[in-house]
Amino acid sequence: MFKKVIVAEDFDSINLGIEQALRDLDITNYQHTKYCDDAYLKIRKAIIDNEPYDLLISDLSFKADYREVKIENGDKLIEKVRAEQPDLKIIAYSVEDKSHRIRSLFTNSDINGFVMKGRNSIDELKKAMRLLSTSELKYISPEISSVLQENNNYEIDDFDVLIMKHLSLGTAQDDIRDTFISLNIKPNSKSAIEKRISKLKDFFKANNTVHLVSIAKDMGII
Repeated sequence: MFKKVIVAEDFDSINLGIEQALRDLDITNYQHTKYCDDAYLKIRKAIIDNEPYDLLISDLSFKADYREVKIENGDKLIEKVRAEQPDLKIIAYSVEDKSHRIRSLFTNSDINGFVMKGRNSIDELKKAMRLLSTSELKYISPEISSVLQENNNYEIDDFDVLIMKHLSLGTAQDDIRDTFISLNIKPNSKSAIEKRISKLKDFFKANNTVHLVSIAKDMGII
């Protein structure tokens, strides 16, 4: 079982549940932080002191407050921590249900587990810790695993990224069309651009173009 654990979670009520799960597994050496910046600094210091953590449990979304932060969400924390300590076991613990975001965590940051917060999440968290402490297998909450396994043939390409970059700059669709025509980027008809934006919103489950841009930025696509 894990010997030294750090938890990045900004809600006290959820932290209490995680702490109970750790105690149930006889894990007594743990710390929790409410800010990703603090978690990252603690992990770096532990490495320098030659007393590294062997498990990080992190939420993905952190509510902004009066404090200015450099690492604003769990996705970026996990990315930075993975670069610092490649062998650290990482569990993302979140209400996130967007398959593309979860898949990105497994593919790009090589997380070891994803537990979805819910009615049975504490029991799931304990199952994940038991599994990850004794094997190199991955743990995924049952309610999201089927979504991740769905066959989705749509792939994001350079054309999609270019459109989203223009949207992020506040460029109107007519102006995107004119830019594409001037640069001989095809397809460049207004209807083709509208259809591609619609596909992107469906793929990312975005409510509107602003939401689409926000998701793309969170994932580091633009």
